[in-house]
Amino acid sequence: MDRQVALVTGAGRGIGRGIAIELGKLGWFVVVNYAGNTAAATECVALVKAAGGDALAVRADVSVAEDRERLVNETLGVADRIDLLVNNAGVAPSVRADVLDASEESFDRLININLKGPYFLTQRVAKEMISRMAPPARKIGGASVPQIITVSSISAYTASVNRGDYCISKAGLGMTTALWAARLAEYGIRVYELRPGVIATDMTAGVKEKYDSAIEGGAWPIRRWGLPEDIGRAVAAIARGDFPFSTGEVINIDGGFHLRTL
Repeated sequence: MDRQVALVTGAGRGIGRGIAIELGKLGWFVVVNYAGNTAAATECVALVKAAGGDALAVRADVSVAEDRERLVNETLGVADRIDLLVNNAGVAPSVRADVLDASEESFDRLININLKGPYFLTQRVAKEMISRMAPPARKIGGASVPQIITVSSISAYTASVNRGDYCISKAGLGMTTALWAARLAEYGIRVYELRPGVIATDMTAGVKEKYDSAIEGGAWPIRRWGLPEDIGRAVAAIARGDFPFSTGEVINIDGGFHLRTL
């Protein structure tokens, strides 16, 4: 495999697709992981190739251990290594419910997909990255060593009482990033967290009017919807090795939502 290799979970649509396409522009080989929408994943593969990269779609549910193992094995079977893992797969609650009424079933579903899945996929991939690194490479900066990115959300610190399960799952990803950054630094493997704001995807389509109004009212300084390619460009910068002296870094891609202003 002459190209650098990225495994992007939840890449068939939305933010994951935006990430895959931007990596394609860099000439990467992208494993487009998806949970169920084969047509969307196939379309994403075509878009990555059109952008200048190459791609393969692999169906797997990141919340299932056997699926995670198969996802990694299929990636290695084609590419022999993973240079970049992007933990992007995630779901919103099926029903937005007040925390006083929300169900355990919804909580378990979101924690399994949004938090447990990326945590243990990172564990599996990190071991693979370490085992395949020649000792000299561990001392090289830039993009010469593997990297890991987790896509979380402004919900990591923003309390939404009608989707507490989602907020908790995203907050957990923040500590996941810190833990893996601290553990993998000795190998030169850098770990980052991206925190998108309100992004125009299928997940936010049902609350478009709410956020249109929020934007108009100045809920964040850059008054527009975020786009999947906004996240993709940040991933591309990390993939190029543009942050060789950073790890555990949280990068806000939220139009300035995180700012505290008076």
